[in-house]
Amino acid sequence: MTACYLGAVRKLESLAEDEEGIGTLEIVLIAAVIIAIALLFKDWILDFLESLMDKVEGKSDTFFG
Repeated sequence: MTACYLGAVRKLESLAEDEEGIGTLEIVLIAAVIIAIALLFKDWILDFLESLMDKVEGKSDTFFG
């Protein structure tokens, strides 16, 4: 029983020390946060982009018109 327990503890320690895949997890979490923020501020972002494009269109009309 003790040998089995020690073996399990050693396996858990080796898993805790193994950092393979941590970078992938970080990227996935960052992407999830960015998507959540984009969904929360979707209307504001769209309004901002529309007003920005209207300003660009107005400036180009005066420049080329």
